[in-house]
Amino acid sequence: MMLNRFSRLLAPFAFLYGLGVNIRNALFDWGVWKQQRFDVPVVCVGNLAVGGTGKTPHVEYLVRLLGEKYRVAVVSRGYRRRTKGFLLANLQHTYEEIGDEPYQILHKFPHIQLAVDCNRCRAIEQLLAQDKAIRPEVILLDDAYQHRHVQPSLAILLTDYARMFNQDKLLPEGRLREPEQAKRRADIVIITKTPCELKPIEYRIAETNLHLLAHQRVFFTHIGYEEIKPVCSPKVRQEGKETPAQSEQLTKQAVLALCGIASPRPFIEEVKRRYAKVHVLTFPDHHAFSEGDIRRIESAFASIPEKDKWILTTEKDATRLVSNPYLNEATRERLFYLPIRIDFAQAREKEFDQNILRHIETFQANKRITYK
Repeated sequence: MMLNRFSRLLAPFAFLYGLGVNIRNALFDWGVWKQQRFDVPVVCVGNLAVGGTGKTPHVEYLVRLLGEKYRVAVVSRGYRRRTKGFLLANLQHTYEEIGDEPYQILHKFPHIQLAVDCNRCRAIEQLLAQDKAIRPEVILLDDAYQHRHVQPSLAILLTDYARMFNQDKLLPEGRLREPEQAKRRADIVIITKTPCELKPIEYRIAETNLHLLAHQRVFFTHIGYEEIKPVCSPKVRQEGKETPAQSEQLTKQAVLALCGIASPRPFIEEVKRRYAKVHVLTFPDHHAFSEGDIRRIESAFASIPEKDKWILTTEKDATRLVSNPYLNEATRERLFYLPIRIDFAQAREKEFDQNILRHIETFQANKRITYK
């Protein structure tokens, strides 16, 4: 009852926010505010809601798909970075300089170009101004669905199965950054974090409830988890010691599940599925771990009575912990992260791949015809 009353109090502010967003979108739709097109495929990955829908792992999926055939560049805002303007990232940059998610992507795929800039048009122009031999052939825009100054050649819209955009409301009453109608700009809609046990009828219901246009393709994805890896120190592997993931006594070990992400529930559920004794410590999304935070983590870890214990964190949190100066060596050796991947439901991975590859090939073929 209290939540409903509070929601009603926020409704007028959501109305005013929506009015502003609708006017802004109308100015772009009417051509009053210009959108810039580019002569390379620009694939935008984004969402309508604030919070985690799994944008980064989906961008990583696209990098894997396209990276062997094309020169790929990723453009990100670099949320909460301490630098300004355009920056072409390299492996010497810290997560504070480029943002934790760009840092994660670049260290997984050091062969790609990764640029951070809140002005995506400027970032793309800078990338395309490079010598032809290194100029990207495909550009992936991370979290840029609302950045309408760029006209993407393909727009991929993500929505969390647990709270799809048709079930949500505008800020501050809900979590939507744009009204549901903005879904019309998408070419592909991906319903993310879908429970693995869904029945066929439940997939159909979820898709039907989105009321999409005839040309829009819908896919469902799950979060997949891989074997854990050390965050800071390769010492465990060098000495031939077992990691928790390799031990036959896996379920008997105690774990401190540590995370600072927007949607910690799937991570915590996976850790509890793997380990019998799980202690949880959470922080806000994109949290920069201070000395006080590290002392709190170490205190929580020390309070676990079991001798055979580990700290397990998320892949994104690992980027903010790997070079943290306040971690002592004993904690570093017990600190691991759980890599994630994207798995397509209903065995439709090949269909999705074909859609993306066909778009890139068609775009390039049309470009060759245009410039003849």
